Amino acid sequence: MSWSLGNYWYLFLLLLLPLLAFFLIRFLKWKNRKKEIFADSQFHDHLFEKQSGFIKIFPALYLLGTLFLIFSIIDLLNGSEEVRSSQKLNNVIFMLDVSNSMNAEDIDPSRLAEAKNLMLGTMQKMKNDKVGIVIFAGQAMSIMPLTTDYNSAETYISGIETNSMQIQGTDFLNGMQAAVDKFKNVSKGSRKVILLSDGEDNEGNDNAAIRLANKEGISITSVGVGSDEGAPVPEYVYGQLMGYKTDVNGGTVISKRQTDALKKMAESTGGSYIDGNNINEAPSRIIDAVNKRSSGSETMVKSQNANHYYQYFLGASILFFLLIFLFNPKKDFNV
Repeated sequence: MSWSLGNYWYLFLLLLLPLLAFFLIRFLKWKNRKKEIFADSQFHDHLFEKQSGFIKIFPALYLLGTLFLIFSIIDLLNGSEEVRSSQKLNNVIFMLDVSNSMNAEDIDPSRLAEAKNLMLGTMQKMKNDKVGIVIFAGQAMSIMPLTTDYNSAETYISGIETNSMQIQGTDFLNGMQAAVDKFKNVSKGSRKVILLSDGEDNEGNDNAAIRLANKEGISITSVGVGSDEGAPVPEYVYGQLMGYKTDVNGGTVISKRQTDALKKMAESTGGSYIDGNNINEAPSRIIDAVNKRSSGSETMVKSQNANHYYQYFLGASILFFLLIFLFNPKKDFNV
């Protein structure tokens, strides 16, 4: 509990105390002089009512009552309480595959479009987690820093295309290295990667990526997009469909989702594999998977509403004035 003054300007009210004490002393001296003028001191016991010793402390009661009244106005003990709360806060990197195979249209409208929609749907269900975005193919780069500004993420995501990467392929290791670089100032217990990929055209670096993730304390939730039956890979030039990818013999290449590779990435790092083909259910399952092994971080939070204690001072002030009233109904400073 921390304490502070409620309103500093009201401190000037304390100047009333010496002023009140001055007038009380002057009044008592004036009254004593009047008694002396009326009769000699040896006749006072016969002429004036005998007073109890309690009445003699009435001036002090007046001063104390006024003092506590001022304290209640100032709200002197104005405290704000600090509460420890344990919250699960994650730092999540969306690691998005932008290799050419993500243009396959076995998922309407395409694997890449589905993955981008999954990212947006997942962010909409997040609360306080920080998110960043890494895109990768044969190389990787970060396109959005870790932030809680989910609204700005839509702008970054909308501009992602497969031609964002000049070197093609699916190099998980490069993507993971880019994620590690973004996690430099993040504790290992809250490092999460959501990998969105079809797993196809793997460069064979998945084991190295897994070792790096485990070394850096990163948990991977892998999300597979695309069908097991597969589909041709369209090739675009400046947004125009030029045909479909072919092999060295001129045959049309059929790209299939490689679920086993994605499952291995997740299970080897303590994460989960999610089927990303169901846009309605997948975001909730991704959130559950990310939070499954989250470590709680204890933080100090100041309560928004300050604690006020003026009522105790006001009660004490009323008590002092009540004593004066009960024992001196005429409100007289007889001493």
